[in-house]
Amino acid sequence: MPGPSDSRSDGSPASRPVSRSDGRPDGRSDGRSDAVARQFEQDRPRLRAVAYRILGSLGEADDALQDAWLRADRADTSDVENPSGWLTTVVARVCLNLLRARDTRREEPLDDGTDRGPAGGAPLPGGPSVADPEEEAQLAESVGIALLIVLDTLGPAERLAFVLHDMFDVPFDDIAAMLEKTPAATRQLASRARRRVRGVPAPDADLPRRRRAVDAYLAATRCGEFDALVALLHPDVVLRADAAVVPTPEPFAVSGVEQVARGAMASMGRARSAGVVLVDGRAGMAMAENGRLRVVLRFTFADDGLITGIDVIAEPERLNKLDIAGIS
Repeated sequence: MPGPSDSRSDGSPASRPVSRSDGRPDGRSDGRSDAVARQFEQDRPRLRAVAYRILGSLGEADDALQDAWLRADRADTSDVENPSGWLTTVVARVCLNLLRARDTRREEPLDDGTDRGPAGGAPLPGGPSVADPEEEAQLAESVGIALLIVLDTLGPAERLAFVLHDMFDVPFDDIAAMLEKTPAATRQLASRARRRVRGVPAPDADLPRRRRAVDAYLAATRCGEFDALVALLHPDVVLRADAAVVPTPEPFAVSGVEQVARGAMASMGRARSAGVVLVDGRAGMAMAENGRLRVVLRFTFADDGLITGIDVIAEPERLNKLDIAGIS
Protein backbone atom coordinates (compact mmCIF):
# COMPACT_ATOMS: atom_id res chain seq x y z
CA MET A 1 0.00 0.00 0.00
CA PRO A 2 1.59 3.29 -1.02
CA GLY A 3 1.71 6.02 1.54
CA PRO A 4 4.02 8.36 3.39
CA SER A 5 6.45 7.35 6.03
CA ASP A 6 6.44 8.67 9.56
CA SER A 7 8.29 11.95 9.76
CA ARG A 8 11.66 12.18 11.44
CA SER A 9 12.60 15.19 13.49
CA ASP A 10 14.71 16.54 10.61
CA GLY A 11 11.79 16.28 8.19
CA SER A 12 13.28 13.44 6.18
CA PRO A 13 11.20 10.30 5.61
CA ALA A 14 11.64 7.31 7.84
CA SER A 15 12.26 3.98 6.21
CA ARG A 16 9.77 1.75 8.03
CA PRO A 17 7.39 0.24 5.43
CA VAL A 18 5.09 -1.21 8.08
CA SER A 19 1.32 -1.39 8.14
CA ARG A 20 -0.01 0.63 11.05
CA SER A 21 -3.03 -0.03 13.21
CA ASP A 22 -3.49 3.63 14.12
CA GLY A 23 -4.64 4.67 10.66
CA ARG A 24 -1.29 6.15 9.69
CA PRO A 25 -0.14 5.29 6.15
CA ASP A 26 2.84 2.98 5.85
CA GLY A 27 6.26 3.87 4.53
CA ARG A 28 6.06 2.76 0.90
CA SER A 29 5.43 4.98 -2.08
CA ASP A 30 5.11 4.49 -5.85
CA GLY A 31 4.80 8.20 -6.65
CA ARG A 32 1.10 7.97 -7.55
CA SER A 33 -0.43 8.82 -4.21
CA ASP A 34 2.31 10.85 -2.57
CA ALA A 35 0.21 14.01 -2.40
CA VAL A 36 -2.79 12.23 -0.86
CA ALA A 37 -0.53 10.37 1.55
CA ARG A 38 1.17 13.56 2.70
CA GLN A 39 -2.20 15.23 3.16
CA PHE A 40 -3.51 12.25 5.11
CA GLU A 41 -0.49 12.29 7.39
CA GLN A 42 -0.81 16.04 7.92
CA ASP A 43 -4.52 15.76 8.72
CA ARG A 44 -4.29 12.55 10.74
CA PRO A 45 -4.74 14.17 14.21
CA ARG A 46 -7.90 15.94 13.07
CA LEU A 47 -9.21 12.87 11.22
CA ARG A 48 -8.63 10.75 14.31
CA ALA A 49 -10.48 13.33 16.42
CA VAL A 50 -13.41 13.23 13.98
CA ALA A 51 -13.52 9.43 14.03
CA TYR A 52 -13.30 9.23 17.81
CA ARG A 53 -16.15 11.67 18.38
CA ILE A 54 -18.34 9.90 15.85
CA LEU A 55 -17.59 6.41 17.20
CA GLY A 56 -16.72 7.03 20.85
CA SER A 57 -14.12 4.26 20.77
CA LEU A 58 -10.42 4.88 20.21
CA GLY A 59 -9.80 1.39 18.86
CA GLU A 60 -12.64 1.71 16.35
CA ALA A 61 -11.48 5.21 15.42
CA ASP A 62 -8.00 3.91 14.56
CA ASP A 63 -9.53 1.07 12.54
CA ALA A 64 -11.71 3.58 10.70
CA LEU A 65 -8.65 5.65 9.80
CA GLN A 66 -6.89 2.58 8.46
CA ASP A 67 -9.91 1.69 6.33
CA ALA A 68 -10.24 5.32 5.19
CA TRP A 69 -6.59 5.40 4.09
CA LEU A 70 -7.06 2.25 2.02
CA ARG A 71 -10.05 3.85 0.31
CA ALA A 72 -8.26 7.17 -0.21
CA ASP A 73 -5.19 5.46 -1.62
CA ARG A 74 -7.27 3.67 -4.27
CA ALA A 75 -9.40 6.68 -5.21
CA ASP A 76 -8.99 8.96 -8.22
CA THR A 77 -8.31 12.37 -6.63
CA SER A 78 -7.60 14.31 -9.81
CA ASP A 79 -10.80 16.35 -9.41
CA VAL A 80 -10.52 16.89 -5.64
CA GLU A 81 -10.25 20.63 -4.93
CA ASN A 82 -10.20 20.43 -1.12
CA PRO A 83 -8.09 17.42 -0.07
CA SER A 84 -8.63 17.97 3.67
CA GLY A 85 -12.39 18.20 3.28
CA TRP A 86 -12.41 15.17 0.99
CA LEU A 87 -10.45 13.09 3.52
CA THR A 88 -12.87 14.15 6.26
CA THR A 89 -15.71 12.91 4.06
CA VAL A 90 -13.98 9.57 3.49
CA VAL A 91 -13.41 9.07 7.23
CA ALA A 92 -16.98 10.15 8.05
CA ARG A 93 -18.46 7.68 5.56
CA VAL A 94 -16.43 4.83 7.04
CA CYS A 95 -17.57 5.83 10.53
CA LEU A 96 -21.20 6.05 9.40
CA ASN A 97 -21.02 2.50 8.10
CA LEU A 98 -19.57 1.35 11.42
CA LEU A 99 -22.33 3.12 13.35
CA ARG A 100 -25.01 1.52 11.22
CA ALA A 101 -23.44 -1.92 11.69
CA ARG A 102 -23.21 -1.22 15.42
CA ASP A 103 -26.95 -0.56 15.60
CA THR A 104 -27.63 -4.10 14.42
CA ARG A 105 -25.54 -5.44 17.33
CA ARG A 106 -27.07 -3.40 20.17
CA GLU A 107 -28.68 -6.44 21.70
CA GLU A 108 -25.38 -8.26 22.26
CA PRO A 109 -24.86 -9.19 25.95
CA LEU A 110 -22.19 -7.77 28.18
CA ASP A 111 -18.87 -9.56 28.28
CA ASP A 112 -18.25 -11.71 31.34
CA GLY A 113 -15.25 -9.70 32.55
CA THR A 114 -13.67 -8.99 35.89
CA ASP A 115 -13.93 -5.92 38.14
CA ARG A 116 -17.39 -5.51 36.74
CA GLY A 117 -19.23 -3.72 39.50
CA PRO A 118 -22.23 -2.14 37.79
CA ALA A 119 -20.72 -2.22 34.31
CA GLY A 120 -19.32 -4.57 31.72
CA GLY A 121 -18.20 -4.82 28.14
CA ALA A 122 -15.32 -5.90 25.96
CA PRO A 123 -13.44 -4.64 22.91
CA LEU A 124 -14.86 -5.51 19.54
CA PRO A 125 -13.73 -8.99 18.55
CA GLY A 126 -11.45 -9.38 15.60
CA GLY A 127 -10.38 -5.76 15.34
CA PRO A 128 -6.70 -5.07 14.72
CA SER A 129 -6.56 -2.08 17.05
CA VAL A 130 -6.69 -2.31 20.83
CA ALA A 131 -6.61 1.12 22.41
CA ASP A 132 -4.48 1.83 25.45
CA PRO A 133 -6.95 2.08 28.36
CA GLU A 134 -5.14 5.05 29.89
CA GLU A 135 -5.13 6.96 26.61
CA GLU A 136 -8.78 6.11 26.05
CA ALA A 137 -9.70 7.35 29.53
CA GLN A 138 -7.75 10.59 29.09
CA LEU A 139 -9.33 11.24 25.71
CA ALA A 140 -12.82 10.55 27.05
CA GLU A 141 -12.18 13.02 29.86
CA SER A 142 -11.01 15.67 27.40
CA VAL A 143 -14.05 15.26 25.15
CA GLY A 144 -16.50 14.78 28.01
CA ILE A 145 -17.73 11.39 29.22
CA ALA A 146 -21.32 12.56 29.57
CA LEU A 147 -21.23 13.92 26.01
CA LEU A 148 -19.96 10.60 24.64
CA ILE A 149 -22.68 8.74 26.55
CA VAL A 150 -25.43 10.96 25.14
CA LEU A 151 -23.96 10.69 21.64
CA ASP A 152 -24.22 6.91 21.89
CA THR A 153 -28.00 7.24 22.32
CA LEU A 154 -28.36 9.08 19.01
CA GLY A 155 -29.09 7.45 15.70
CA PRO A 156 -26.18 7.21 13.23
CA ALA A 157 -27.40 10.07 11.04
CA GLU A 158 -28.08 12.37 14.01
CA ARG A 159 -24.70 11.66 15.52
CA LEU A 160 -22.85 12.25 12.27
CA ALA A 161 -24.69 15.50 11.57
CA PHE A 162 -24.10 16.86 15.07
CA VAL A 163 -20.44 15.89 15.34
CA LEU A 164 -19.42 17.08 11.90
CA HIS A 165 -21.33 20.37 11.99
CA ASP A 166 -21.26 21.42 15.63
CA MET A 167 -17.81 20.12 16.53
CA PHE A 168 -15.90 20.41 13.24
CA ASP A 169 -17.77 23.10 11.27
CA VAL A 170 -18.48 20.86 8.27
CA PRO A 171 -21.16 22.55 6.12
CA PHE A 172 -24.62 20.99 6.10
CA ASP A 173 -24.50 20.67 2.32
CA ASP A 174 -21.48 18.38 2.61
CA ILE A 175 -23.03 16.32 5.41
CA ALA A 176 -26.30 16.02 3.47
CA ALA A 177 -24.42 14.43 0.58
CA MET A 178 -22.90 11.83 2.93
CA LEU A 179 -26.31 11.00 4.41
CA GLU A 180 -28.15 11.20 1.06
CA LYS A 181 -30.57 13.70 2.55
CA THR A 182 -31.47 17.31 1.84
CA PRO A 183 -29.58 20.06 3.69
CA ALA A 184 -32.83 21.02 5.45
CA ALA A 185 -33.35 17.46 6.71
CA THR A 186 -29.72 17.33 7.82
CA ARG A 187 -30.17 20.54 9.81
CA GLN A 188 -33.14 18.95 11.55
CA LEU A 189 -31.05 15.91 12.46
CA ALA A 190 -28.37 18.10 13.99
CA SER A 191 -30.98 20.19 15.81
CA ARG A 192 -32.56 17.11 17.40
CA ALA A 193 -29.16 15.84 18.45
CA ARG A 194 -28.25 19.25 19.87
CA ARG A 195 -31.34 19.29 22.06
CA ARG A 196 -30.45 15.90 23.53
CA VAL A 197 -26.81 16.84 24.09
CA ARG A 198 -27.65 20.13 25.77
CA GLY A 199 -30.46 18.65 27.82
CA VAL A 200 -33.85 20.02 28.67
CA PRO A 201 -34.82 22.73 31.16
CA ALA A 202 -35.05 21.51 34.73
CA PRO A 203 -38.50 19.90 35.22
CA ASP A 204 -38.51 20.81 38.91
CA ALA A 205 -36.61 22.88 41.42
CA ASP A 206 -34.97 19.82 42.98
CA LEU A 207 -32.88 18.91 39.92
CA PRO A 208 -29.85 21.12 40.78
CA ARG A 209 -29.64 19.70 44.29
CA ARG A 210 -30.07 16.14 43.08
CA ARG A 211 -27.48 16.64 40.39
CA ARG A 212 -25.00 17.75 43.04
CA ALA A 213 -25.75 14.56 44.98
CA VAL A 214 -25.14 12.39 41.90
CA ASP A 215 -21.96 14.34 41.12
CA ALA A 216 -20.77 13.66 44.65
CA TYR A 217 -21.72 9.96 44.37
CA LEU A 218 -19.69 9.61 41.18
CA ALA A 219 -16.71 11.50 42.63
CA ALA A 220 -16.70 9.37 45.78
CA THR A 221 -16.95 6.16 43.75
CA ARG A 222 -14.10 7.15 41.42
CA CYS A 223 -11.82 8.09 44.31
CA GLY A 224 -12.77 5.20 46.57
CA GLU A 225 -13.93 7.56 49.33
CA PHE A 226 -16.10 5.22 51.35
CA ASP A 227 -17.03 7.70 54.09
CA ALA A 228 -17.99 10.37 51.57
CA LEU A 229 -20.22 7.86 49.81
CA VAL A 230 -21.85 6.75 53.06
CA ALA A 231 -22.69 10.37 53.85
CA LEU A 232 -24.81 10.57 50.68
CA LEU A 233 -26.94 7.50 51.46
CA HIS A 234 -30.15 7.26 53.44
CA PRO A 235 -30.08 4.67 56.27
CA ASP A 236 -32.76 2.66 54.44
CA VAL A 237 -31.17 2.89 50.99
CA VAL A 238 -31.81 -0.03 48.61
CA LEU A 239 -29.81 -0.85 45.47
CA ARG A 240 -31.53 -2.99 42.84
CA ALA A 241 -29.73 -4.39 39.80
CA ASP A 242 -31.05 -6.38 36.86
CA ALA A 243 -29.64 -9.74 35.87
CA ALA A 244 -27.32 -8.28 33.20
CA VAL A 245 -25.32 -6.17 35.64
CA VAL A 246 -23.07 -8.84 37.17
CA PRO A 247 -24.46 -11.01 35.40
CA THR A 248 -26.59 -13.24 37.61
CA PRO A 249 -29.47 -15.61 36.86
CA GLU A 250 -31.91 -13.23 38.53
CA PRO A 251 -32.10 -9.55 39.48
CA PHE A 252 -30.80 -8.84 42.95
CA ALA A 253 -31.04 -6.20 45.65
CA VAL A 254 -28.91 -5.07 48.58
CA SER A 255 -29.98 -2.74 51.37
CA GLY A 256 -28.33 -0.70 54.05
CA VAL A 257 -25.73 2.03 53.85
CA GLU A 258 -22.61 -0.11 54.23
CA GLN A 259 -23.72 -2.85 51.85
CA VAL A 260 -24.67 -0.37 49.14
CA ALA A 261 -21.47 1.63 49.63
CA ARG A 262 -19.36 -1.53 49.34
CA GLY A 263 -21.12 -2.38 46.11
CA ALA A 264 -20.31 1.06 44.75
CA MET A 265 -16.66 0.70 45.75
CA ALA A 266 -16.48 -2.48 43.67
CA SER A 267 -17.07 -0.38 40.55
CA MET A 268 -14.25 2.14 41.08
CA GLY A 269 -12.56 1.21 37.81
CA ARG A 270 -15.74 1.38 35.78
CA ALA A 271 -16.65 4.76 37.28
CA ARG A 272 -13.90 6.35 35.16
CA SER A 273 -16.13 5.80 32.14
CA ALA A 274 -19.24 7.21 33.83
CA GLY A 275 -20.89 10.59 33.59
CA VAL A 276 -23.86 12.44 35.07
CA VAL A 277 -26.79 12.68 32.66
CA LEU A 278 -30.55 13.11 32.63
CA VAL A 279 -32.30 9.75 32.84
CA ASP A 280 -35.98 10.13 32.01
CA GLY A 281 -35.70 13.77 33.03
CA ARG A 282 -33.99 13.14 36.38
CA ALA A 283 -30.37 13.30 37.49
CA GLY A 284 -28.71 9.94 36.97
CA MET A 285 -25.49 8.27 35.94
CA ALA A 286 -24.48 6.35 32.84
CA MET A 287 -21.43 4.29 31.99
CA ALA A 288 -20.06 3.65 28.52
CA GLU A 289 -17.33 1.28 27.38
CA ASN A 290 -15.79 1.18 23.92
CA GLY A 291 -18.22 3.85 22.82
CA ARG A 292 -21.31 1.92 23.90
CA LEU A 293 -23.82 2.74 26.60
CA ARG A 294 -23.54 -0.17 29.04
CA VAL A 295 -25.08 0.72 32.39
CA VAL A 296 -27.43 3.38 33.74
CA LEU A 297 -28.06 4.26 37.38
CA ARG A 298 -31.38 5.85 38.36
CA PHE A 299 -31.63 7.48 41.78
CA THR A 300 -34.46 8.27 44.14
CA PHE A 301 -34.11 10.76 46.98
CA ALA A 302 -35.59 11.55 50.35
CA ASP A 303 -36.85 15.05 51.15
CA ASP A 304 -33.52 15.82 52.86
CA GLY A 305 -31.59 15.01 49.66
CA LEU A 306 -30.15 11.65 50.76
CA ILE A 307 -30.24 8.81 48.25
CA THR A 308 -32.94 6.26 49.08
CA GLY A 309 -32.77 4.05 46.02
CA ILE A 310 -30.42 3.13 43.17
CA ASP A 311 -31.71 1.20 40.16
CA VAL A 312 -28.83 -0.27 38.14
CA ILE A 313 -29.86 -1.08 34.58
CA ALA A 314 -27.78 -3.08 32.10
CA GLU A 315 -30.28 -5.19 30.15
CA PRO A 316 -30.27 -3.94 26.54
CA GLU A 317 -34.07 -3.90 26.27
CA ARG A 318 -34.33 -1.73 29.38
CA LEU A 319 -31.51 0.57 28.28
CA ASN A 320 -33.16 1.14 24.92
CA LYS A 321 -36.33 2.37 26.62
CA LEU A 322 -34.56 5.04 28.67
CA ASP A 323 -34.50 8.69 27.66
CA ILE A 324 -30.85 9.77 28.10
CA ALA A 325 -29.96 13.43 27.61
CA GLY A 326 -27.31 15.92 28.59
CA ILE A 327 -27.70 17.89 31.77
CA SER A 328 -26.94 21.60 31.85
